[in-house]
Amino acid sequence: MPDDLLREAAHRLGIAAVLGVVLWFVGAALDHWAMKVLNPGDPRWRQLHAPDAIVGLGILTSAALFAYSRVSPRSPRFLLDLGLGYLIVTALDIAIIWHWDSGSHTLMAEPMFSWAACLVLIFAAIIPNPPGKTFVAGLIAASMNPLAMVIAKARGAWDFGPWANALVMHYPDYIMVGVSVVISQVITRLGHHVTRAREMGSYRLGELLGRGGMGEVYRATHRMLARPAAIKLIRPEAIGTGSAAELALRRFRREAEVAASLRSPHTVELYDFGVTENQTFFFVMELLDGLDLETLVRRHGAQPPSRVIHILRQVCDSLEEAHARGLVHRDIKPANLHIGRLGLRHDFVKVLDFGLVKAVDGAGAEHTLETGPNLTPGTPSYMAPEAALGEKIDGRTDLYSLGCVGYWLLTGTVVFEATSVLQAVARHINDPPIRPSQRSGTPVPPRLEQLILSMLGKRPDDRPATAGEVGRELVAMDDDPWTEEQAVEWWQEIRTPVPKEAVPGPQSAQLVIHGRG
Repeated sequence: MPDDLLREAAHRLGIAAVLGVVLWFVGAALDHWAMKVLNPGDPRWRQLHAPDAIVGLGILTSAALFAYSRVSPRSPRFLLDLGLGYLIVTALDIAIIWHWDSGSHTLMAEPMFSWAACLVLIFAAIIPNPPGKTFVAGLIAASMNPLAMVIAKARGAWDFGPWANALVMHYPDYIMVGVSVVISQVITRLGHHVTRAREMGSYRLGELLGRGGMGEVYRATHRMLARPAAIKLIRPEAIGTGSAAELALRRFRREAEVAASLRSPHTVELYDFGVTENQTFFFVMELLDGLDLETLVRRHGAQPPSRVIHILRQVCDSLEEAHARGLVHRDIKPANLHIGRLGLRHDFVKVLDFGLVKAVDGAGAEHTLETGPNLTPGTPSYMAPEAALGEKIDGRTDLYSLGCVGYWLLTGTVVFEATSVLQAVARHINDPPIRPSQRSGTPVPPRLEQLILSMLGKRPDDRPATAGEVGRELVAMDDDPWTEEQAVEWWQEIRTPVPKEAVPGPQSAQLVIHGRG
């Protein structure tokens, strides 16, 4: 079964152990209460008996399993195997209690279902194990009742006749073991279906990394190379049916080919793409270690100007190549810009999500995803005026969005705050931006501020001509550059656990993994 489903099953095992603690305690308490109600004059309800010691053992066993399942570094598969041992021990405890007191039995033994059968069925349904293991563990668990009867007979507490009667009396339990194997087979087969459904070409899906408007992103592994990757799935319902689906397929292939053709180290690398049998489109991309700029600012606040320059320069490297090929990204925003570690380098920027890329000459515009259902070309808080108005766009459209990103990094706020999408679009079209230095809590170099404001020009002609020009201007103004040593120190700091009393608010610093694209 997939690893994430095994982890969920191991988590359920811990919950079952907690439930075991509660049931053992409540069961023992109710047993003493029932003894008092049914036998008012019998003082034994206040006393502890041998079965109470078994109850205590059951509580300790359940609590220990819960604690171990939460702190153990062992694999989920090992924990599930341990759960089968817990099933057997619990069945033995219940059987000994049930057959301990001769006063609760007659001399005639009759076939019956026991709690052991219930446990075997429950474990088969909620704790997935291979049918073979389920059969062996269930057989042993069901045999705990005959064993307890033999112990009771040896103690002289119950004479049920020939020894074989112990097995005959509990034959219904053994029938339930067969039923549990069938249940286990069904659950295991469902796990296999999930595994096959998660196979995308040569890649196998793992845990879910994120979910968006069109689909999900999963961690994945190449079956032959064991290379980690991220797979972005586009759900069939986001594509349409019939001719719409055929058009979407052509768009999808074109965009995948475009993304694969870009070679800048600051553009997320596309490994593969394809379409599954159920018409789910998927992109296979490099798995990134770090966080996006949206998360960076929300968790850690506005960034120092030297780091902002360092980030924007790398984005310009990616955009310069795309623009030179006549392509516009159209959705440059903090959530689509990733910063993290690549090899030995820290604060390495990757531009994500070329799903809205468009040829600037308009050729083949009908083959872009902009006209697909449930999609808008860009994000309102970072959308250039000409894009919002549906006018002709070019590389300077991306530069406007990049100016908005720089503004966000410097100030921790968007250029134009708004209460609706229409208001945000209208403000980008009509309102002049407030200078970053007026909204930032730290000084902003005048030259950097002027560059950001020039990128936010309402008309494309008011902005720098190319991403390369912006990149060169950023290099020229970088008198006090953000160094690799500073980047390493920053990442080490957020990776270091912070004591609770030292955390200023509910959003504690932590490292996240994103495989977006």
